[in-house]
Amino acid sequence: MTRLVIVRHGNTFEAGEAPRRVGARTDLPLTEAGVEQARALGWHFARNRVAFDRVLSSPLIRARHTASEIIDKEPETAEFLNEIDHGPDENLSEDAVVARIGREALERWERDLVAPPGWDVGAEWRIAAWHEFARTADGTILLVTSNGAARFALAALGLMREDGAMKLRTGAYGVIDIYATSARLVGWDQRPGAPGDRGLF
Repeated sequence: MTRLVIVRHGNTFEAGEAPRRVGARTDLPLTEAGVEQARALGWHFARNRVAFDRVLSSPLIRARHTASEIIDKEPETAEFLNEIDHGPDENLSEDAVVARIGREALERWERDLVAPPGWDVGAEWRIAAWHEFARTADGTILLVTSNGAARFALAALGLMREDGAMKLRTGAYGVIDIYATSARLVGWDQRPGAPGDRGLF
């Protein structure tokens, strides 16, 4: 069995700061709260005796920093883990994005992975990359990415949730177990809890 532990990077916006749609073209660092989220993940995995055979992240600073706080070393980088490109909506507030494309277009993206006009999400090559990675991966693997990119793991492995909920919050993780002929979603959008909480392990 192969186990994929998929983590979304920590916070990149300060408390009280209005979030924006940031993707592959906006390389934001973690905030202090984001660093604490990453460290909490590291403590959580260590407390539950999760040993990673391999660690990969998006090339972006926010993902690499999250990974390095979890494992205390630089991760490998992989392009299929990189954030999507929001096109003309890059770095805009949610209100501005809704004004341009409408609420329905955002809901179709969140629920069905249908890219809004002008976005470059690379659905076909990302799904193919997740397929290939899952086919060849071995052991317990940590993958640090973004919310936009993480959901393609679910699509590629036939694990789209019936309720359409695919979002990973910052500092949260999901676990997918891969067997010879199938994959199982152990859980999604889990944040480290109190000491002693085993989470998804």
